[in-house]
Amino acid sequence: MTSELTGRSSSAKCPQCLTDLPSNEAVLEHLQQGNDCWPQIQDCRIPVPPAFLRSTSETGKDHILGQYHPSSGYIFGKAPNILEAMESDQFAYRRHNTPFYPFQDQAEFELGKFLCERFMQSDIDRFLKLEWVRRAKPSFGSKDRLLAWMASLPTGPKWRSTTLEITGYPTIQPIQLIWRDGLSVVEDLFANPIFANNMTYDPHVVVDGNEREYSEYFTARQASEIQVKFYDQLPKGATIVPIIIASDKTPVTRHTGGLEMHPIFVSIANIQSDVRMRATSHAWRCVGFMPIPKFVDVHADYQTILSQRLFHKCMDIIFADAKVAAMSGKFIPDPCGHVRHCFTPLAAYTADLPEQQAIASKARSLSGVHQPFWRNWRFADPARFLAGEVLHTCHKFFFDHPFKWSKELVGKDELDARFKSHHKRVGTRHFSSGVCQMKQMTGREHRDLQCTLVPSIAGVVPPQFVHAIRALIDFIYQAQSPVYTDTSIDSMVASLKEFHDYKQAILDAGARRGTKGTIDNFLIPKLELLQSFAAFTKDIGALIQWTADVTERLLITHCKLPFERTSRQSRTFTEQIVDILNREESMQRFQLYLFLRMHDTPLTNAIVTEEQEVTETDPALAWIARVAPHDPNQRCFIGPRPVRNHFLKGILSSTATAAFHVTVAPDRAKMSVNEVQQLYALPDFGQALSDYVTKVSDGQFTTTWSCNRGRLKMWNKFRLQLHSVFRSRIIMPSQVVQAAPPSDKFPLGNCDAVIAQSMHGDQTVNIVAQVRAVFQPIAPPHVTLPHYLVDHPLLYVQYYEIVNHPGNQPAVSMYTVARKYREGPTGQQRLGAVIPLTDVAQAVELIPVYGEGADRTVSAATSMEIYQHFYLNNFSDKEIYHALRSDLH
Repeated sequence: MTSELTGRSSSAKCPQCLTDLPSNEAVLEHLQQGNDCWPQIQDCRIPVPPAFLRSTSETGKDHILGQYHPSSGYIFGKAPNILEAMESDQFAYRRHNTPFYPFQDQAEFELGKFLCERFMQSDIDRFLKLEWVRRAKPSFGSKDRLLAWMASLPTGPKWRSTTLEITGYPTIQPIQLIWRDGLSVVEDLFANPIFANNMTYDPHVVVDGNEREYSEYFTARQASEIQVKFYDQLPKGATIVPIIIASDKTPVTRHTGGLEMHPIFVSIANIQSDVRMRATSHAWRCVGFMPIPKFVDVHADYQTILSQRLFHKCMDIIFADAKVAAMSGKFIPDPCGHVRHCFTPLAAYTADLPEQQAIASKARSLSGVHQPFWRNWRFADPARFLAGEVLHTCHKFFFDHPFKWSKELVGKDELDARFKSHHKRVGTRHFSSGVCQMKQMTGREHRDLQCTLVPSIAGVVPPQFVHAIRALIDFIYQAQSPVYTDTSIDSMVASLKEFHDYKQAILDAGARRGTKGTIDNFLIPKLELLQSFAAFTKDIGALIQWTADVTERLLITHCKLPFERTSRQSRTFTEQIVDILNREESMQRFQLYLFLRMHDTPLTNAIVTEEQEVTETDPALAWIARVAPHDPNQRCFIGPRPVRNHFLKGILSSTATAAFHVTVAPDRAKMSVNEVQQLYALPDFGQALSDYVTKVSDGQFTTTWSCNRGRLKMWNKFRLQLHSVFRSRIIMPSQVVQAAPPSDKFPLGNCDAVIAQSMHGDQTVNIVAQVRAVFQPIAPPHVTLPHYLVDHPLLYVQYYEIVNHPGNQPAVSMYTVARKYREGPTGQQRLGAVIPLTDVAQAVELIPVYGEGADRTVSAATSMEIYQHFYLNNFSDKEIYHALRSDLH
């Protein structure tokens, strides 16, 4: 195999005095000679790792302790970050007087950017030839000039093309590797000021109470081991820059053509996982497109062997310099321009199971790869960097196996009827057409099925079968936690053991079937991989940060969408996609540079040191918002919409742990109590409101408002916002709680369930209730109402009582609740009461207890009102799952 590669220089410079030295080792020897170049006392701010940050409500609590590695992350000098480096590129002198050069002004740059992002080249030409555009006279008169101007903008590492061949094995088309240097891309990410507030440089041990905590890569064992413990010690002051690689093969043609792409993506574990896991943060970069050759007159088995050898050779080319840096180190500036002595171990490689086997050069038989790319990468071990991957190993495994077992045993018609009748909640997926006819599902839909499968199959299958499925979903939920302790890892292991203890029930029921009939074993490779999750979590941190969800999105943004803007010719479409990606990267970088220049702002992102609650996870938008919070030009930067923070201006609970929001304009204004009773079908509403006023006024009735004459404003819903269970400083998106009256579409009303808290003596009691009305009394003109009527809206709720506990029904391991009744004038009626909105603690999902068969006359619009018993579904989302693990009283 041959390739065209340029030689790599081994020379280096002292980061302080800039003396040319023959190698990196010579630089270290020079620094240690007692001269002034060795770094003195470090005087700079660095971001606080997420594990040590907390919400304002937790300030002062010392249950989280930690310790940094004592001799890591030294600063050896100053150098420009990637935006500061733009000040010295070939056209920088022109931008001193014309900031938008080569464009005339911001409007012209935005037009050019829009055309390049949205149009094919032929469409750009047609647009520029329109008479209206000719009269506007943009300074670029053709698509060639526009593309040339975009190509002249400062950009990141350059793309290149290398022709490869395997001696003796000709291919139908030449083998062309489109790539850029992996280390250069890593340096570009490491020096990007966008991520300045989201970087970690030092291994650190986090202790929660008496237990070690595992979350980010730098909190786990491997980072400390690489720094000093089990391997040869890195030089004093070294900084680890752990490389993360992801790859997947994807088709880019929908029906015909058979064109495929196999991109390689790179990120670094220094960027905090909550930022890195969002594709919109641009924390991942494409470094290559693997050739997918077709060899002439070669047996299919040899085709696989040759393709795998080619893959490893290509990876060798892309990451050759990164492997040198892992061995010898390299001085690289960070986002703030501080030069660090960096080493680049391979921390994780995200891929599906077949590709992981190819990477490890192992399969059921010898793979024929004798020189895997990781063989000479210091610290690289496939047993460690091929981490457990949640999307394929958990979610797709769930759809391919546990869901199919359940469908086989419950029956398609019965399972569809149960899923169709689930109450519709805002923000959750409802399978209105059933679930059994869906052949292809996304990872999002796999997760949605997990949310309600256990209560949906209970009662119609053997309890041991439900127990096995529930234990496996328990494990999947626990495997997605972003934060662990040794206790929570043990709990995850116990859930998997619980599945294995009960899995025989699946075989006994004949639910595991294949094309040839019943299968009597569990020889499932992905099931075996689950055994490794606990060890991986302690070794490299929470596994959710290595999920392929980001890769799946990157395949769309870097392959499928750009392909639509190419000529779609098999010989050239890859090069065209590379041009598109390179252009987009240049435009994004130039746009941020211009924005900062226009506001006369430093090109270094200031480190935010004050404690703050997090609603914005896009680092570029967060930086822009700090620089110019009211600038309308922020609209030019596209990113995820930030979470609206209702804790700033909303209604707060007494402990400030929950925020509530209702619209300024109610859905119904000036309704009398009698009108509410009739519209909402709540005969005891007036009595409940009178009882509430009596209770909160301590018997001192107000004369300014009464149930007989008073008027109410009514809302059909309210929003509830909470902090994350895992990281209390992170504010979660708000949840909608519905409380709509009966209508044609919902003849019995459309009302959600919540957990409310009330005080019984000195004890806080959790109560499950259904919200039937959201309202607030209206003050008559020139009258001031008592605070308990105007401080916040009120809720009319109807209670449930807990009739069974998880410990009493280990198969489903959920609370069972039943409607609570009392004797009324016309017989039994539901027990209702008025409570403050601020008593609500959680929005929850109730799934009917269907028993042996679902009532086919019940629909999603009526199930909450017709069924009497419900499971309190702790799988409705991951936050609820962990919040409900403590008992309800």
